[in-house]
Amino acid sequence: MNRFRTACTTPGEFIITAEVAPPKGGNMTHTLAMAEILKNRVHAINITDGSRAVLRMSPLAVSVILLQHGIEPICQVACRDRNQIGLQADLMGAQALGIRNILALTGDPVKAGDHPKAKSVFDFEAVRLLQAIQKMNSGKDWNDKPLTDGVTDLFAGAAVDPQCPSWSGLQSRFEKKLEAGAQFFQSQLITDFETLDKFMHHIAAGSNKPVLAGIFLFKSAKNAEFIKKNVPGVHIPQETIDRLAKAPEPLQEGIKIAAEQVKLARQICQGVHMMAVKREDLIPQILDLAGIKPMN
Repeated sequence: MNRFRTACTTPGEFIITAEVAPPKGGNMTHTLAMAEILKNRVHAINITDGSRAVLRMSPLAVSVILLQHGIEPICQVACRDRNQIGLQADLMGAQALGIRNILALTGDPVKAGDHPKAKSVFDFEAVRLLQAIQKMNSGKDWNDKPLTDGVTDLFAGAAVDPQCPSWSGLQSRFEKKLEAGAQFFQSQLITDFETLDKFMHHIAAGSNKPVLAGIFLFKSAKNAEFIKKNVPGVHIPQETIDRLAKAPEPLQEGIKIAAEQVKLARQICQGVHMMAVKREDLIPQILDLAGIKPMN
């Protein structure tokens, strides 16, 4: 199963991924139902790894279950909770289980989540995790010792925030991730498409790696305000919040806003990453409204 990798390496292909959160508990019914709805609308489904430092099922386990149902996963791997031994062990496990797509992340700080007294590890951060994957793909561990039982073949990507206020910091981080082996980039939630366009022309141009713009479904003005306040690095313009507040049906307005943003992204970058927390079932409606047809 390599539809996502093929799309990333096919010039002109508009790539669509969607985020699905693992369950909090051992029951996969709801998570699997959401993934099944998206199966023929996206190239792959991105499984979060303790997003916002909130406890959820292991993304490795969820990814395996999706594979068993014919759904291609992108398994997030965050550096917050495991040391370099644990991270490499999980990556070898992913290889053995048939998981190939990895999104390498540093991870949100524990104080943002539901276990604020948990110990953070951060033995690696995203760049070193990418470097470790690159080494493992060439047959070596982090300490340059050979992987005696087979190399990995992992297709690793990284996060990027085109709306970062520090342009030089953004450029430096992007170039480091590129050099460390990132094959695709998934952006944070995008609301400023002029800035995204500038990023694509001045920083991402010439990288030859796809950038997927993060598109978020705001369900109401209150939801948008919560995201703005609680999710690190997110910028939501007041006009978007006002538009949702004035709408007679805020959820339908949120769907319209997301569809408009997909259309804008289509003119600027190589794909979109759809985020509709707890309403992943509405993503097909957003894509329909944006004029994106189901996949075969």
